[in-house]
Amino acid sequence: MTRSDKNPSNGGHAVEVRGLVKQYGGPQGTRALDGVDLDVREGTVLGVLGPNGAGKTTLVRCLSTLITPDSGSATVAGYDVLRQPRQLRRKIGLTGQYASVDEKLSGFENLYMIGRLLDLSRSEAKRRAGELLERFSLTEAAKRPAATYSGGMRRRLDLAASMIGRPAVLYLDEPTTGLDPRTRNEVWDEVKRMVGEGVTVLLTTQYMEEAEQLASELTVIDRGRIIAGGGIAELKAKIGGRTLRVRPADPAELRAMAADLDASGLTGLATATVDAENGTVLVPIQSDEQLTAIVGALAERGYALGDIATELPSLDEVFLSITGQKASAPQDADAAPIREEVAA
Repeated sequence: MTRSDKNPSNGGHAVEVRGLVKQYGGPQGTRALDGVDLDVREGTVLGVLGPNGAGKTTLVRCLSTLITPDSGSATVAGYDVLRQPRQLRRKIGLTGQYASVDEKLSGFENLYMIGRLLDLSRSEAKRRAGELLERFSLTEAAKRPAATYSGGMRRRLDLAASMIGRPAVLYLDEPTTGLDPRTRNEVWDEVKRMVGEGVTVLLTTQYMEEAEQLASELTVIDRGRIIAGGGIAELKAKIGGRTLRVRPADPAELRAMAADLDASGLTGLATATVDAENGTVLVPIQSDEQLTAIVGALAERGYALGDIATELPSLDEVFLSITGQKASAPQDADAAPIREEVAA
């Protein structure tokens, strides 16, 4: 690689996408991507959320050079996706929705083979394979055929394979699909460690908990278009509907407090709800002024307050509000195993 191979600095963005379009089925077909604009800051995780068939996997395939967009431009790790695909493939890693490992080869052989395909020397490929097997707790199974691995072990091997070349940008397309909670948490820990080492991650997911655990910013895509984006708190705030949670110092006053709030008219069209299990009253609020008025009214009525807190909507509620659909099992309509194409 020479300096002339690489594009000028992109101002702190590891991924820049402008007007990306991909259509399937000819002129009358479906636009999987319909003018997507996207930026991912270096050393961060961007979570891409969207309903089934929204275009998430198509986006990943375009950015990883597996398919060619019909129009638009994209730069990843300083390389033009269309003009410099060979250089780019050495700077990215990809883990798809399904573990794509060679079942006849052992765990070590899978990693060693990919290292050699990425032009690592024999000694470096061996060293890197051993390092990643240990990192992903696969050392004891290193010599066993991958066909004998559990689903979680295959997913960890797949993720290790995406890290062989020390990628600057890592695509994780529904990385924890079908994993048990323990293995899912292990994958999350590993992703956090990668980001701590400077790797930039583009994560597609429909698991709200996963997005909140890993992503610093979110983009919501639906029918091939970006329909929302920003930080998690920012997206939650966009749909409003904060909830005020008040705990009376005297638990016996719980229901009386809720009744007084309803009678005050300060709850608007909403109704104060008693959460007996947690000993609190919940009130939907729309503004800081309403919150202040409610707290003031309770003080005027002589209630001693043990605790006051406000809560933003859950990410599930944000997803539903923005897309009109509930988050469902992670499965993009255009998804398929893709490891072999990336390693080539």
